[in-house]
Amino acid sequence: MPIDTDALLGWFDTEERDLPWRRPGVTAWQILMSEIMLQQTPVSRVAPIWAEWVQRWPVPSKMAASSQAEVLRAWGKLGYPRRALRLHECAGVLAAEHGDVVPDDVDTLLSLPGIGAYTARAVACFAYGQRVPVVDTNVRRVVARAAHGAAEPGNPSTTRDLADVEAILPIERTRAARCSAALMELGALICTAKNPACLLCPLPECSWIEAGRPAYTGPPKKVQKFAGTDRQVRGKLMAVLRESDGPVERAELDVVWLSDPGQRDRALDSLLVDGLVEQTETGLFALAGEG
Repeated sequence: MPIDTDALLGWFDTEERDLPWRRPGVTAWQILMSEIMLQQTPVSRVAPIWAEWVQRWPVPSKMAASSQAEVLRAWGKLGYPRRALRLHECAGVLAAEHGDVVPDDVDTLLSLPGIGAYTARAVACFAYGQRVPVVDTNVRRVVARAAHGAAEPGNPSTTRDLADVEAILPIERTRAARCSAALMELGALICTAKNPACLLCPLPECSWIEAGRPAYTGPPKKVQKFAGTDRQVRGKLMAVLRESDGPVERAELDVVWLSDPGQRDRALDSLLVDGLVEQTETGLFALAGEG
């Protein structure tokens, strides 16, 4: 079943959230920063950090001139700090090879460090208004329900997912870019994973509703835990280093996770391998670029 994009865009015109990276005057670089930050991180946590970054690093060359450690400290508790390192690397390439300007086409964006298929299309669409399908979890869920009558999307398939959204987008470029944002908004606010607000949905037709809202019958979904995981330990170790003025003794790191020294050692080793932490010649530990 096709999705009624006129109804979707009419709803978006009145219900669009006032997110700071959607406001007039926001640059492609600033949108790129928001897209990197928003990966697996809620809007409420990203918004204040993003606002600080816009003031501190308004153009890529400003970030490139800063150290890795400065960027990691500014990243704070957003999680998955490798994103910050890759963005710092990307800033260097943009400053050196692209005249401090984020490219406007998907292929060139994909050539940049840390820029994957979703981020490249999101920047091309939201920063430059390109007619390119942008597919995230919210979009896949809306398409699965409204177009295919399934409670949840199946396994991700880049070819299928992009083709599905491509078929939905209006031909006119500006409307297409806005439609991509509207599909995401619908999935985030109305067509949610749990307890979708179907009575508030602007779409006049939905295959899932017409099928009687069949339940999800696929394999059980994995619940991503945080407490007690290596990721939690990594976060505690990184917090010590972010809050220090320089390299620290191993003992300062050891005390953050006494219940399982083996897990703590494993987490620290992984931070060293990922390049987020460095060890000095004297055996101290520091954020990347400070060792």
